[in-house]
Parts: sequence; C-alpha cells; structure tokens
Amino acid sequence: MKPIEWIIIVALAALNAVSFFLMCYDKRCAKQQSRRVPEKTLFLSAAVFGALGGTAGMWLFRHKTKHWYFKIFFPLMALIQAGLVGYALVRLGGG
Repeated sequence: MKPIEWIIIVALAALNAVSFFLMCYDKRCAKQQSRRVPEKTLFLSAAVFGALGGTAGMWLFRHKTKHWYFKIFFPLMALIQAGLVGYALVRLGGG
C-alpha cells in the first residue's frame, strides 16, 4: 500500500472517530441537561468525511434518531463518502 493510501485511511479514521465521540458527548450532555454540541457542528463533522462515525454514534447511542434530517442525511453522506473514498483508493492503487 502506498503512503498516500495510508494517510487517507488514517485521516478518515480520525475524522470518523471525532464524529463518533461528538455524538457520544452530545448524548451525555443531553442526559445531564448541560450545554450541548450544536447540530451545525455535528453535521459539519459528518460532512468532512466523518459521516460513517456519526451514523454509528447516532445508532449506538440512540441519539438524534428522532430527527428525520439526521436519520436520512447521515447514512446518505456515509454512502456517498464511502463511494468517493473507494473510487479515490482504486484510482491511486491503479495509477
């Protein structure tokens, strides 16, 4: 595997971990009735290739699942991002 492919994989893992833990943190804040993570921040973290982690966090922590825009857009973004990353890795590997 080329170094650029490793960089992409590590960066994606980090971005998805941030999205996952933001969902966890926001759920904990919601339970404690303390200051919450803004929805814009949750969407931004998902939009910058962290949608898979955000979706996993949403389902695992049962957080934001009543909001249709989270239920639809997070998994949709995850599918699109997975396709883009797969395409990029195939192009880099076949290069």
